[in-house]
Amino acid sequence: MERQVALLRGINVGKNARVSMADLRALLAGAGYEDIKTHLQSGNVVLSAEATGAGLEHELERLLHDQLASPIRVVVRTREQLQAVVDADPLADVADIPKLKQVSFLGTELDPAIARELQARANDLAPERLVVGGREIYTWHPEGIQSSPTAKLLTDKRLGTTVTARNWNTVTKLLELVTA
Repeated sequence: MERQVALLRGINVGKNARVSMADLRALLAGAGYEDIKTHLQSGNVVLSAEATGAGLEHELERLLHDQLASPIRVVVRTREQLQAVVDADPLADVADIPKLKQVSFLGTELDPAIARELQARANDLAPERLVVGGREIYTWHPEGIQSSPTAKLLTDKRLGTTVTARNWNTVTKLLELVTA
């Protein structure tokens, strides 16, 4: 079994997909996953599973839909993949407030035309920053995320894939948990 991070999109946001982390851990344990840890209340799960990548994403989505009657999208990263995300941080010299730096984790790699379009628009977004890197998009929102024009560009519909964002504090905490 491999230790992995499962990022549940939209869980416990507003009135959508409300579930306690204790109930989520029990549900996952009952389905045979092991070493389950959650972080915060927003669907950050570290677990051990036989399946990996897209296979684990589909397993978890099906389980959550069947048990919670809610279509929750899931994005999975291995410890090595999450370590690579942290190591590659292209905004390390710019983004000095971790809660205002985000990583948007993508279900699949972006269509190259969409990636080029996002990178081309990056200069127009100043003082915000945006860098596309593989299946992640790194963003810096120095004036806050709520009113961010950059954040509004990063939707599932616009990008053509599942997108779920975590701030840098959460990303590094998940790396710590999956490494422990």
